[in-house]
Amino acid sequence: MNHRVIVLSLALGLSLMPRAQAQKTADWPSWRGPNRDAISTETGLLNHWEGDGPPLLWRAKGFGSGYSSLTIAGGKIYTMGSLDKVNVIAADAKDGRILWSTPIANADDPNCSPTVDAAAKLVFALTKKGDLVCLDSETGREVWRKKYADEFGGRMMSGWGYSESPLVDGDRLICTPGGDRGVVAALDKRTGNILWQTEMQGGGGAGYASPIISNGGGVKQYITLIRDGIIGVAANDGRLLWHYKRIGNGTANIPTPLIKDDYVFCSTGYGTGAALLKLKKNGNGVDAEEVYFKGGNTLQNHHGGMVMLGDYVYMGHGHNSGQPVCVEWKTGNIKWGPVTGVGTGSAALLAADGHLNFRYQNHVMALVEATPEGYKLKGSFKLAATRGESWPHPVIWNKKLFIRTQDELLCYDIARN
Repeated sequence: MNHRVIVLSLALGLSLMPRAQAQKTADWPSWRGPNRDAISTETGLLNHWEGDGPPLLWRAKGFGSGYSSLTIAGGKIYTMGSLDKVNVIAADAKDGRILWSTPIANADDPNCSPTVDAAAKLVFALTKKGDLVCLDSETGREVWRKKYADEFGGRMMSGWGYSESPLVDGDRLICTPGGDRGVVAALDKRTGNILWQTEMQGGGGAGYASPIISNGGGVKQYITLIRDGIIGVAANDGRLLWHYKRIGNGTANIPTPLIKDDYVFCSTGYGTGAALLKLKKNGNGVDAEEVYFKGGNTLQNHHGGMVMLGDYVYMGHGHNSGQPVCVEWKTGNIKWGPVTGVGTGSAALLAADGHLNFRYQNHVMALVEATPEGYKLKGSFKLAATRGESWPHPVIWNKKLFIRTQDELLCYDIARN
């Protein structure tokens, strides 16, 4: 065989190679994914669920109790669970086999989804009482620890405990202790040394959201929810840039905000509502201008999160409810919904390959087409494990749907052949 034939044969072989082999699967190293927007970039997924749903590839036990979701990096799954102690756990993504399990605090069902920095080989986890712990992601060995209450005067807005997943940004780790002398803080991710902290008197404590990065108004900043609304702090020194109070409620401010260019879309439950803000540079600061506000009877996400796809935001609407709804985010116009879904209770949301994966509180999964043309259900099924409230957010990785449900981890095959 001559050189040209060899080259042509090789090219033909590569062209026939399945996409899953030709492209490396992106990691899911953080809460709601690498961009914290609950959007998976995977393609070639099932666009309809038949009968009892996608095939269950495996189920694994030993993860303890709690409501932590999952992160995945380097072929490993990371989560938290309460066994005899609160443990940070690493498992093999191929079969759920536990690789290491490190106790970090007394037993108390955790809410945090660990954040992984694969390049630095570090994983960061937070207990409900505010112990922020950095571990070696390969071995589970503890590297450093911070206590929110002791070092920042930290406190939560209400009694369900800290729930955020800290944010890795370059060499920094961004977290939300919620204290007057440190409502937000930046740490050296390798040592835990404090780089800056945001002073804010009367903020009322941390919310249940996780911080995100924005460059709104041309200023890099970290945005998150606290008890007294939503704030933006300067990335370079932690100074408070802006504060919008109307979206805050006194019980629990939960959904992680969405960002797009100079805009911030936010919503909270307990009857509060939803708002769109436009960020504008003002001297050394930033102004947050309200574009619109919609009351809780019209649009509110209690918990379970929201997804922005193109010109539209999709979410579950209602208090203790996840009724699917689609809103044009720039105008606030409702395109369709809220509609009564196939499940009940709040619904955690994940977008992938043109569809929305709703995980309802009563252990029902629903697949809905992501289109502003109307509510289009593409199938549903009951999860194989149904312990406790079905709240941890789903994760899609390597054409598989991963679901944490208390002590068990479920893995479904959602590849479209």
